[in-house]
Amino acid sequence: MSAKDVFLEALEDPRREEVARLHALIVETVPELEPHVASGMLAYGHYRYRYESGREGEWFSIGLASRKQGISLYIVAECEGGGYLAERYRERLPKASIGKSCVRFKRLADVDIDVLRELIAESGRLRPAGAITA
Repeated sequence: MSAKDVFLEALEDPRREEVARLHALIVETVPELEPHVASGMLAYGHYRYRYESGREGEWFSIGLASRKQGISLYIVAECEGGGYLAERYRERLPKASIGKSCVRFKRLADVDIDVLRELIAESGRLRPAGAITA
């Protein structure tokens, strides 16, 4: 059983079904981003980053987590000209709580799947925040 399958099996329904649907949407939309498990969530893609301090590390382009309060979709992408991609979708996802790189919602029914698909596709075309390699 893969790490992704173990992750999904650990979730209770209906959350398991919703996270599995989002996983399928991400894999279909950005198949070039390899799925894996990182930091307790499903993660997609790898890239290396460097802070201004010089500290370096590795992270993922998209993350999908099941939290106590709902589902968190991490979109680690900077827009051309500055700013974070997730923030630009605030008006189009009114029932979601949106931070710099995170879209949080209680249930999948609370968000427009087509808008999520567009956000995920756009994130696949943009450079991850702080990336030095993608």
